[in-house]
Amino acid sequence: MSCCVPPAAFTEALAGGPNRGPSDNEVRLASRALGDGLRQSEFSVPSIQCGACIRTIETALDSMPGIVSSRVNLSGKRVTVRWRDGDGIPPMVHRMVELGYEPNLFSLEHAGKDSGLTALIRALAVAAFCSMNIMMFSGSVWAGADGPTRDLLHWICAALTLPALLYSGRVFYQSAWGALRSGRTNMDVPITIGIAMAFALSLFDTAVSGEQVYFDAVASLIFFLLIGRTLDHAMRERARNAVKGLARLAPAGALVIDGDHGPAFMPLADVAPGATIVVATGERIPLDGEVVTGSSALDKSLLTGESLAEPIEPGQPAPAGALNLSATLTIRTTADEKDSTLSRLVTLLEDAEAGRNRYRRIADRAAAWYSPVVHLAAATAFLGWMFANGDLHNAATIAIAVLIITCPCALGLAVPMVQVMAARRLFEAGIMVRDGAALERLAEIDTVIFDKTGTLTTGLATPIASAGSAEAQAMAASLAARSRHPYSLAIARSIRSAPDIAWTDVKEEPGLGIEARHDGQLYRLGRANWSNPAETGEAGTVFSRDGISLAAFTFADQFRPHAAESVKALLNEQLYVEILSGDRDTLVEEMGAKLGIAARGSLLPGDKFHRIEAIEASGHRVLMVGDGLNDTPAMARAHASMAPGSAIDIGRNAADLVFMKNDLHAIPTAIAIARDANRLIRQNLALALLYNAIALPVAIAGFVNPFLAAIAMSASSVVVVANALRLGWRPFVRNETISHLQGQTA
Repeated sequence: MSCCVPPAAFTEALAGGPNRGPSDNEVRLASRALGDGLRQSEFSVPSIQCGACIRTIETALDSMPGIVSSRVNLSGKRVTVRWRDGDGIPPMVHRMVELGYEPNLFSLEHAGKDSGLTALIRALAVAAFCSMNIMMFSGSVWAGADGPTRDLLHWICAALTLPALLYSGRVFYQSAWGALRSGRTNMDVPITIGIAMAFALSLFDTAVSGEQVYFDAVASLIFFLLIGRTLDHAMRERARNAVKGLARLAPAGALVIDGDHGPAFMPLADVAPGATIVVATGERIPLDGEVVTGSSALDKSLLTGESLAEPIEPGQPAPAGALNLSATLTIRTTADEKDSTLSRLVTLLEDAEAGRNRYRRIADRAAAWYSPVVHLAAATAFLGWMFANGDLHNAATIAIAVLIITCPCALGLAVPMVQVMAARRLFEAGIMVRDGAALERLAEIDTVIFDKTGTLTTGLATPIASAGSAEAQAMAASLAARSRHPYSLAIARSIRSAPDIAWTDVKEEPGLGIEARHDGQLYRLGRANWSNPAETGEAGTVFSRDGISLAAFTFADQFRPHAAESVKALLNEQLYVEILSGDRDTLVEEMGAKLGIAARGSLLPGDKFHRIEAIEASGHRVLMVGDGLNDTPAMARAHASMAPGSAIDIGRNAADLVFMKNDLHAIPTAIAIARDANRLIRQNLALALLYNAIALPVAIAGFVNPFLAAIAMSASSVVVVANALRLGWRPFVRNETISHLQGQTA
């Protein structure tokens, strides 16, 4: 609901000195090198609670010399800072402590720990006890108790208010003090002022035997605020269960069998790329690597959602997080802990939650105006009522109600809660988002462009015909093994007796093929008229030596699961769908005819780029779905982009979203979730603005007291949170689409 600073920070602030936090040496050791003199540090900051915290931290850090950028993840309570390693480490830790946000170094193994919910529930229980008992005694006053009896009941209510005021309410006071101490305000400053004024006014009325006091309002306000805070906290934790589950599944270490100290069980942080590790049956692979010895089966359901085990043999990649099912494997690591598959999945999910889309920027700017506007409104209401009737008591009561009822908690929660739920739903569907703003762009698309090989198809092509001698085909397979193109992989798989040729000057030309030299001669494997200018495109994939064809291959490709159903679902949503491929025209057009969509073949990377450029120039917004090096320019040019998890690294890095499953239902699912999220964000912003538009004039007019103001303010936040949770109530598009299509077939 609103910001808070942990008790330790508050105590130290009163003592005159904050904690140091991690030292510069610790920050440097825990940071990650990004190249070009850039480093990235990640901090866990438990006191981050709302949009004001995000704005405060990012504004302060981004203005510091040496810092390139900072990003705050609200749900993960995590701060990521990119800085230049030139003139020393920027004093970012000291600056965050000054602001009242004490940071700790972030580690994956502690990502799932949550220590705030217990404290919130304890404070809520105290406030609930006080509120219920105060209501009971206040009921006697409302029933007609008068004179000394009423005064006694008021003093009892004052005593019962103290535990809620001093213990439960400190969550808000600490936040307000932390903000004021750093020379800023936040939404808890007027809340604290309202609570203090309401209690002081009620205590004064009790001392002078006044008829009406607001001890029930003070305790109830704290109680309702804590309900909202606890609900918000619990919903965020629920939405982050996927990240917490991944963190818990990460192994604590690995059995390293080489090096000076091997064999030894070492923490993952100490295992460098290139180390040789052993993974026993039933263990999860701790770090990304390549199998050296052993054959087994891997359960990759954690990473891809596929329930069937996949066989693995020497030379094949083994991703971190996969479960080894059948036999012991010896693996040579290719990444460290921070760059492992598990770590990347966690980062992708948190980036999705923290992304800045247009709606979130609007909400942040609106919240920035909150404190001055609320204080001005309260002061105006006080002075206006003093001028109208000269009643100090009435004017103060109305000013207190204005301070309480106009808290912009609903506005602060409107966007991030939807983003958190959208990221969770996408993760459960096996879809990872690299940037939360990509969801907004995805919701706006009206055109979907597919690459063919490896995207619409599995990429596991099968050679169905070939020409050339067995020796030439074997040489082609040896060269094909140097490429990750699906057709090259198919050739390498189909010919097991490929010789181990010492190729030199190996070079892959995007959209054309792969070339290399051997014994001074140039060999090419790829597009027919590139390998041998005399060939036509109908020759398929040609293997040549110095421009003379030695062998030719044609292929049969298999659609990815549910490719036809997914394309129909997109067409049913009135989206234009087209295939752009570098493959032969006849094959591409045949595939387009099977799917009932337009198709263009024999395209180079530049051709795909210009086609998408032309579509967008005509006013349309394109989603490009591709997987290869030749697709990356088009993916970068498109309004939004997606890639399968099997794509090459550069393809995944160019994509806004990555789907880990082999199922193309990920495309309509992602679009549907993005559109649902976009609609809920607009609804939440409208609800928050409507509430404030009604609540402020009603409070200034004197129609609500502090008690009713507390109920109205808390109810608005609960409504926004509940509306965001509706994103998780609808079944996945996959199930809806299958049911719809089955109904059509019937």
